[in-house]
Amino acid sequence: MASNTRGPRRSRKSRPAAAPGKRPAGGAAGPARGQGAADGGPGSGERGRAASRARARGRRRVPAYRDFDQRPQAPWHPLPLSELLIVAGAIAFAVAMLRLGHNGIQSGAPLLLAGIVALGLGTAEVSWREHRSGFRSHTLLLSFIPVLLLHSVVVLGYSAIASPSRALNLGMFAVDVAAFALLARYLRSRFGDARARR
Repeated sequence: MASNTRGPRRSRKSRPAAAPGKRPAGGAAGPARGQGAADGGPGSGERGRAASRARARGRRRVPAYRDFDQRPQAPWHPLPLSELLIVAGAIAFAVAMLRLGHNGIQSGAPLLLAGIVALGLGTAEVSWREHRSGFRSHTLLLSFIPVLLLHSVVVLGYSAIASPSRALNLGMFAVDVAAFALLARYLRSRFGDARARR
């Protein structure tokens, strides 16, 4: 009875353990196929191109860092309207100054006014476009232009009625300072928000 029970136990020999670094035959095909695809086997080219296209789409969604220093384009791009206004205004200003020196104020005043208006419009548009997009801050210039216009309109309008007095000048100076401070604060916060979004 003892010999019969020992016999089957001795016949069930445990299988030898696999040598280190060797894999079973059934599982070797999976890694081999994956390794072959990674090394340029069949199907690796299509997968690589699909991955590159996905990465390219992801890069298009997020603005690249090289666009951080790119000047914002005008709504009428590619026509450089503001730049042309600046150039034309500078030429008109120079010609008007020459006429003022030779023929007096009557011949050069209209051209001088046109040159100043063209220069102001072109400079204001470029400055505002760069400021509101977060490209470059023009807080002082953009704050000064409305104050200058307000002061000029009030003084010229009052001059049509009576001669400007000292009280008017002092009052307008106080208004100019307050308006400039409020505009500068608003424009600085606006630029900070645009810079953070950029």
